[in-house]
Amino acid sequence: MPLSLKAYLTAHAAVVPAARHTAKSYYRGGVPAFLTNIETATPAYAYDQASVQQTMATWTNADRRTSRLLGRIYPNSGIKTRHSVVPDFKALEDQDSPTSGLFVTEDGKFKNPSTGERNDRYKHEASALFVEAGRNALGASGFKASDVTHVVTVSCTGFYAPGPDLDVVLGLDLPKDTERYHLGFMGCYAAFPAMRMAKSFCDVNENAVVLVVAVELCTLHLQPKQDTDSVISASVFADGAAGAVITGRKPQAGGLEMKAFKDALAPEGASDMAWTIGDTGFDMVLSAYVPAIVGEKAEAALKPLLDSVGGDLGSVDRWAVHPGGRAILDKVEAGLGLDPDALNVSREVLAENGNLSSVTILHVLKRVLEDGGKPGERTAALAFGPGLTVATGLFERA
Repeated sequence: MPLSLKAYLTAHAAVVPAARHTAKSYYRGGVPAFLTNIETATPAYAYDQASVQQTMATWTNADRRTSRLLGRIYPNSGIKTRHSVVPDFKALEDQDSPTSGLFVTEDGKFKNPSTGERNDRYKHEASALFVEAGRNALGASGFKASDVTHVVTVSCTGFYAPGPDLDVVLGLDLPKDTERYHLGFMGCYAAFPAMRMAKSFCDVNENAVVLVVAVELCTLHLQPKQDTDSVISASVFADGAAGAVITGRKPQAGGLEMKAFKDALAPEGASDMAWTIGDTGFDMVLSAYVPAIVGEKAEAALKPLLDSVGGDLGSVDRWAVHPGGRAILDKVEAGLGLDPDALNVSREVLAENGNLSSVTILHVLKRVLEDGGKPGERTAALAFGPGLTVATGLFERA
């Protein structure tokens, strides 16, 4: 005869609370998670910043005001080179004969492709870069394809389904039962929730091997507008990819233990950084006020992170800050009272790549990983995105 609900609960009363308590205690204690390595994949076309400035002057039919704006922003951006998946950005006077592309007609004039056209290019180019960056990361990690338990893909510059998470599983011949997750449309800070997810998987499975892959093709959403926000956006964003391997297995040498992650919000800046879908690509708002807001909030955002590990600003040995732009790095440096060379790695990444949205902080952390350091050395990382969100993470040299 079946038990009544009351009889069932009475019979299991001594078991259920104990099981729940055990699970919660195990999760809180967790298993250490280690960022073992990061590898990148670079799009085919590279452009120096001065060349792009000339191209943008042509494409925007720059009037006197816009020409002055371009002349002020591009040389002072802190960027030397950016990459793109399209060959269209070469200065027209440097071409023997203009050729048609996504953005230009055969006679070199700008054409404004639809969102569908841009997304078609995204699917074709991003799929290959996801697989390449994932293969590079896994190949350098010492793990085999059969070791991978989870895949987390990240992007805010395009959509398609089946998505890049499946591309990575099939392209790398990972086990078909690999758990797959995709984080979309979160912006420049999205690598942080991806790493936090990976850490959570390791918390409950010491054998977890998580492959995180981020790809952003920001240049596909170029808008030939003359307003200040559009000019600023076009001056900093670029394309790139990176893959990271995160595991509960302590690496034999090197690696960064992921100690803690915390997010903070500055809602007063929500309208200063926004990202929506328009008819001709994704429309972005990147206000000139963002650097000031970020610099003002950086210390307050870091406090809960450092409190969680019993530290303070003085306990941080290295800094990995998302180089959203030169002004952002300047304001963070000033807001935290850092030494002039504290953000050198972030400035180098900005100079060589521009702003790669969610991919950028992985480029910075890759250099931190490869620069070496003493066991126990702490690195604090920050990135910024819509919300206005300040994402933070603390890493400790294994």
